Amino acid sequence: MTASLDTAPLIPRAALFGNPTRAAGQISPDGQWLSWLAPKDGVLNIWLAPASDPEAARPITTATERPIRQHFWAPDSSRVMYIQDKGGDENFLLYGVDVASGAETTLTPFDNTRIDLIGASTTAKDKLLLGINNRDPQWHDVYLLDLTSGALTLVLENSAYAGFMADDSLTLRMAMQQNAAGGTDCFRVNGNVVEAEPFESTAMEDALTTAPAGYTSDGSTLYWIDSRGRNTAALIAQDTATGAKRVIGEDARADIVGTLRHPLTGVVEAYAANYLQTEWTALDPAIGAALQWLGERLDGEFSVTSRTDDDTVWIIANDPLVKPAATYIYDRPAGTLTPFYTSRPELAGMPLQPMHGLEIVSRDGLTLPAFLTLPPGSDSDGDGRPDTALPMVLLVHGGPWARDNYGFNSAHQLLANRGYGVLSVNFRGSTGFGKDFINAANLEWGGKMHDDLIDAVTWAIDQGIAQADKVAIMGGSYGGYATLAGLAFTPETFACGVDIVGPSNLETLLETIPPYWAPLVKQFHERMGNPNTDDGLALLKAASPLHQADRIVKPLLIAQGANDPRVAQAESDQIVGAMKTAGIPVTYVLYPDEGHGFARPENNIAFYAIAENFLAACIGGRAEPLGAVMAPSSAQIIEGAEHVHGLTAALAG
Repeated sequence: MTASLDTAPLIPRAALFGNPTRAAGQISPDGQWLSWLAPKDGVLNIWLAPASDPEAARPITTATERPIRQHFWAPDSSRVMYIQDKGGDENFLLYGVDVASGAETTLTPFDNTRIDLIGASTTAKDKLLLGINNRDPQWHDVYLLDLTSGALTLVLENSAYAGFMADDSLTLRMAMQQNAAGGTDCFRVNGNVVEAEPFESTAMEDALTTAPAGYTSDGSTLYWIDSRGRNTAALIAQDTATGAKRVIGEDARADIVGTLRHPLTGVVEAYAANYLQTEWTALDPAIGAALQWLGERLDGEFSVTSRTDDDTVWIIANDPLVKPAATYIYDRPAGTLTPFYTSRPELAGMPLQPMHGLEIVSRDGLTLPAFLTLPPGSDSDGDGRPDTALPMVLLVHGGPWARDNYGFNSAHQLLANRGYGVLSVNFRGSTGFGKDFINAANLEWGGKMHDDLIDAVTWAIDQGIAQADKVAIMGGSYGGYATLAGLAFTPETFACGVDIVGPSNLETLLETIPPYWAPLVKQFHERMGNPNTDDGLALLKAASPLHQADRIVKPLLIAQGANDPRVAQAESDQIVGAMKTAGIPVTYVLYPDEGHGFARPENNIAFYAIAENFLAACIGGRAEPLGAVMAPSSAQIIEGAEHVHGLTAALAG
């Protein structure tokens, strides 16, 4: 530890993983109301205030157990909507709160049902188009919801299609279906009848990088994010009458990942690509001027999270990275930027650390975009390399068809504050960097995908960033799998591992996928291995850490949600059982009220308390003592409390 790190204050876990003071701020489409998430009796709920008097705020929901994590406005500004599941089961139902009366309604009052929002309208503002799988969990039927009466009218009974798209009139225009190659067929819908032949198709190589991105409000243009005939996905505009297409935006390094579209017309006004950082390109001069004006006044990255229908007021989320994230109200005609709130004001003055974007070259020549955060005081010249090698945590993202991004990251900040270099690498299969990068991971679970992570560790050691004998691996979902694979397949590379809801057996993982994923199962088979073929089954078994659990020799911490619909509890139970049989120490934490990850802040704080004390024992960083952190959490220590410093005492006290 350096003297600077020793004198830097420990950032309290609760400041990083507890409830934000406010979050997810929005403005109603008519500009009359502000809404946001904030604690009520310790649980995140939706709050409302007149835009003319933000201090006159009141909570409008009454969640008492599970936090509300997202909300949106009805197009007519009459209701605030949100979705919520139970205990992490991912059966999300739709709820609405009437602004005038305060009455809350369950708009999809079904059991074991997951709803999808198919469409909202700038003209039929009192209605929404929903997908509801209450008839058959595998298929979402299409319903029209009348927000005023609550009536649900069946539009199309579905037993074939993975998704739908509608225009601004809430008329179904497109149905999507996975084809035999593992790509997607797109069918026109006329009069709520799906045509027999697709009008657009993708092969499997484009399946994760090509998708329709919505219609303009007049229906004349269909936008696509499209990698067909290219590597990185471009923004394409298609004339719906003639079928003609034109490229609107592209980036040779990265896919187009976002757009700004006019709130009423739906016309794209700007687009973003994200390689190591997000870069916006404006198509509309007025929007370009607004983005430039904001960029001159805000540090770090910012995004437009909500806009009024008349487009005069924007809500701006700003991530300055080394200061607490803040949200502003931008009045475009007035040219004013008014503070709305700071999400975690308790982080002000804390030693938050910058994140460094970098590139690592794999053993077979693939460039891996990555991000590194260093402890306070460890990089005296600010060049993104520590003065001396550090204990390091390789933090692996989930998915695997997802990515790590530049920006504030609570786990990066906690671990760096405790004295670790923190490295996140976008291994092959990560999204956002073109289809070639994704497809390089096909059938490479436990193979080249794992090699990329090992190459990143080797790079960090060679660069003097990491101490070779003090590298931990940690991650959730696929990152949890990567942790198990790291300890089982390369047992001498890592000093320890932290697995959060990670699968240990790819064969049983594919047997227990949620039923609403079944229409996409061909994709899993083509990219992971097909259990219905001898070769595919052999590949899945070879890539499953469970079958090599006896090779694990380093300490392992496992955390699991009991209600996880994606990675069943059995995935963690199996590997824990195998390690016990082999006599290898393992610590197993089970959360009976969580699913695929931990939503309740009490549980998140307890997990990171266990994790940082586990890591401190393994690779020597600092740790905030557990204290009374276990009492408000539902965490059950199934195995191995004795392997985490202070955990036995915390459970007793």
